[in-house]
Amino acid sequence: MIISTQLATKLLVALMLISAVANVDAYLPGMFSKDYKKDDEVLLKVNKITSVHTQLPFTYYKLPVCRPAKIQDESENLGEILLGDRIESSLYEISFLNEVNCKVLNSIEGAVCTDDLDQGQLKDLSDKIQNEYKVHWILDGLPVRLSGGSPHEPGFPLGYIGTVDEELGKNYVYNHANITILYHKNGEDEFRVVGFEVTPISIAYNPDTYRKDQSECPEVRSAAYGQTVTSAKETIYWTYSVTFKQSDVRWEKRWDSLLSTDVQSRRFHWFSILNSLIIVFFLTIMVGMILMRTLKADFRRYNTIDASEEAEETGWKMIHGDVFRPPSRPMLLSVMIGSGVQLFSMAGVTMLFAFLGFLSPANIGSLATALVVLFIIMAMFAGYFSTRNYMIFKGQNWKRNTIYTAFGFPGIIFTIFFIINMFLRGAGSSAAVPFPTFLSLIAMWFGISVPLVFCGSYYASKKPVPQDPVRTNQIPRQIPDQIWYMKPTLSILMGGILPFGAVFIELYFILSALWDNQFYYIFGFLFIVLVILIVTSAEITIVMCYFQLCAEDYHWWWRSFLTSGASAFFMFLYTIFFFRRLQITKFVSVLLYFGYSLIMSLSFFVVTGAIGYYSCYFFVRKIYSSIHIN
Repeated sequence: MIISTQLATKLLVALMLISAVANVDAYLPGMFSKDYKKDDEVLLKVNKITSVHTQLPFTYYKLPVCRPAKIQDESENLGEILLGDRIESSLYEISFLNEVNCKVLNSIEGAVCTDDLDQGQLKDLSDKIQNEYKVHWILDGLPVRLSGGSPHEPGFPLGYIGTVDEELGKNYVYNHANITILYHKNGEDEFRVVGFEVTPISIAYNPDTYRKDQSECPEVRSAAYGQTVTSAKETIYWTYSVTFKQSDVRWEKRWDSLLSTDVQSRRFHWFSILNSLIIVFFLTIMVGMILMRTLKADFRRYNTIDASEEAEETGWKMIHGDVFRPPSRPMLLSVMIGSGVQLFSMAGVTMLFAFLGFLSPANIGSLATALVVLFIIMAMFAGYFSTRNYMIFKGQNWKRNTIYTAFGFPGIIFTIFFIINMFLRGAGSSAAVPFPTFLSLIAMWFGISVPLVFCGSYYASKKPVPQDPVRTNQIPRQIPDQIWYMKPTLSILMGGILPFGAVFIELYFILSALWDNQFYYIFGFLFIVLVILIVTSAEITIVMCYFQLCAEDYHWWWRSFLTSGASAFFMFLYTIFFFRRLQITKFVSVLLYFGYSLIMSLSFFVVTGAIGYYSCYFFVRKIYSSIHIN
């Protein structure tokens, strides 16, 4: 175990260094500042467009907007690709501290624009406006946000649907962007960007007053109404203006307004933690009563009996000859335990990097990249703990167990991901993983993860199997009829409610960040909830395991895993309830939502199941090693 841990640590450090070097350009905006001087060029880059109704991101240039003749793509890390981010150059010409009154993108040299949009382009643009798509730009590493809008929701709307008078029912596109750049004075002639906002406006320009060689905006055709996208053919002029405003916000604090939570959200977070702490408090009292009173009384009664006397054994001592009998399907259980340890290790290390500030939203895609890289590295722990438990279960074919561990749970996740990706590719979404990246993921799986699983399994196979504290009888004991509330299905579901109850409020904020286009950077709250989840899962499993043993049911191996793992069932039910808020109607969007919800629930299942299993395993070994068996 020590050797495998040291090797995994070295691999972790090495791969993180390689990842940091390979994606250094992606980390620069969040780690280093850029000082601007007057007249310096400010690069505005375009990203994806997103909708909370379809959940299908697209590249910005899927829209019929003006684009450079040669689009320059940013070098994207793995996380950006998986999240559908596609950062590209734009036509917006911005010179620091030089304001622009109104400029037409159509007239910029090298601009590629469609003068007359056909019916198909207008219909596609109209559909995106009806689905409330938002535009995402980036300037100096900062995401754009709507002026006067919520700071926690990046992007600004693509257009709007008319609601009054002649606008009723018509779709209007925001073809003019009032760009506001907030800056902080850093020195005598040096400035830093601390804010990036846009006020979008829909303006219907008169094409008769526009000349290709002019940069100023043409005359407005109608002052009352904006630019519609409902005509059979339409010419849309894309324009922008730029203003600069000095701000008291320092550069290192520029993300605070984007990442800070409002008062109501903080109250909900504290309410969630308080609710979870109450659950933990009562569970701890129950476990304490079992350990300090009931078990001590059992120990005194059992240990004071003379070995030569014939005494009737009762309760959990009666099944001492069967309690360590191997479970049914030991290979499946050991594989699930190993996968749970792998995911738990991944989550723990990711939380550590988040606390250290390496996973800030300023580093786009860093969180997703860290999760994938750490999942690959932690495969060694999956192999080690899977084989270790398989040998405890008296399994003989540890090599087959290793193969199932290497390809079982990752194969399920990869299959779901592959199916989702095929539908995303068919929809033309930017969230579809390109073929080279897909090959890279397969190469990391087969070239790094699988060997690490075999490496961990090899070390586990060389270690001696711990001896059971009591002997196992050759003939299994008959289990008496159980009372109704100790039936396996009911007791498992009852045990799964409490771990889910400890996290369900925080789960709401996580789902909102994933599907409602919001930032999530409250890792302090998340860490507390994670600790509460671990304690709750362990304690409820110990309590239910003790009741089961007292009822003379020795089939506790699977029950210990499923009791806390059943919380994933309630999590999936909650995702179904949350789905009703999103108003998703497209089949691909529904598949995307439930596919990723299934992955999240399966991961939660094996993680909480592994926690419950190990807590119950050490509990059972402890109590049976503390008594004298006749």
